[in-house]
This record gives sequence, C-alpha cells and structure tokens, in this order.
Amino acid sequence: MSDYGGDDNDPVDEPAFEDEEINDYYEPEAGDDTEDQNNAGADADAEDNVVVSGDAAAAANQGQGGKKSDKDKRIPNELRTTTPFMTKYERARILGTRALQISMNAPVLVDLEGETDPLQIAIKELREKKIPLIVRRYLPDGYYEDWTCEELLQ
Repeated sequence: MSDYGGDDNDPVDEPAFEDEEINDYYEPEAGDDTEDQNNAGADADAEDNVVVSGDAAAAANQGQGGKKSDKDKRIPNELRTTTPFMTKYERARILGTRALQISMNAPVLVDLEGETDPLQIAIKELREKKIPLIVRRYLPDGYYEDWTCEELLQ
C-alpha cells in the first residue's frame, strides 16, 4: 500500500511541475536615465554623512571636514565634564595592558614582596596609583578628555 492510498500496481498521480522557469529581470526604461542624473547630486551629499568606522573621533572629523586636528579636540583639564571615577571597563583594560607590559619585562613600580603573577602586580600598582597610563575618553562630538590613573578613583 502506498502513501497515496492506492495499490503499488496503480499508477500514482504525482504533482506536476512546470519545467519552464520564467526569468523576468528588471530592465530600466529609457526614461529612468534622466532621473538618475538628477539624483546624482543628492547621492553625493548622502555619501558625506556615511560613517566609515565606529570610531567616534572619525565620525566627528568627517562632519567637520577635517578642519581641526586631534590636538585641537582635547578638552583642557579644567573644563572636563566626565566623572572622575574609573569604570569597570577602563579598570579591566588598564589592568590587562599593564599586566601585559609587566609580563614583557617592563619595570615594576611597586615592591614585589614575592609576587610573580603580572596581573596581581598590576592590581597592586593600581591600588597604589602608580600605573603610568592615561585614559582617553571620547565624547559624542569628537572631543576627548585625558585622565591619568592617579586622578581616577576606583
């Protein structure tokens, strides 16, 4: 007995498929060319607003046409607006960077007291505010603030 309900000897009515495929591709008409030429200027303006990378500074530089250099975008220490607290992401990056430096024989800035683990040494340096790194915080407008690890509170 087959799945279609008939005997095995009976011819089975299988669904028929069309062998011909119809390929209708879009072909622009002659009138579309003039419309494309009129919109060419608008497309060039739209390309100016495209952000190529995820870097905030790159987006701000593109919007200003590169008029200001990176040094001009630094906010002076007296005018900083972000909080003087180190975020958990900044802490993780600082500890990882400093541990990598220590593992590659950078000078250690604290007393070791038998420590051999580079991460533990980096944690001890951070606790004693001896890490010689600067945290650069980019703002949405492309400007940035520099904070030393000594200034940031954990």
